[in-house]
Amino acid sequence: MTDQCFLRHRHSEFLAFLKQVATAYPRRQLHVVLDNYGTHTHAKVTAWLARHQRICLHFTPTSTSWMNLVEVFFSIITRQAIRRGDFASVDDLMTAIRRFIDAWNDHCQPFVWVKDADDIIIKATGKRTSGREP
Repeated sequence: MTDQCFLRHRHSEFLAFLKQVATAYPRRQLHVVLDNYGTHTHAKVTAWLARHQRICLHFTPTSTSWMNLVEVFFSIITRQAIRRGDFASVDDLMTAIRRFIDAWNDHCQPFVWVKDADDIIIKATGKRTSGREP
């Protein structure tokens, strides 16, 4: 997992992160799943992506953060590394986050959906894609 902590969440930080990921995986097609936060669609981000077409952004529908598996990871890191922590500074918090991610990367496994695609689409849209009942 490629990670980066930023003090702010503007388009410039997001663009710096995209560049970091692109550098970490130089010869791969990259698909990034995101929410609809405004920094993700800023004009400078869009212009950079137009020049780096191997990187494709996929936006989850509004109110479906459960579809973005990074949110699952955020939940895990919150429960296991942050919630009961006592951090004297932002640097201490960032150190704890990096320590957790380093340990996670030592034995990480991919997240796997436990529902089939039809069930996920029904939950996201309220519509069935086949004749199957929900």
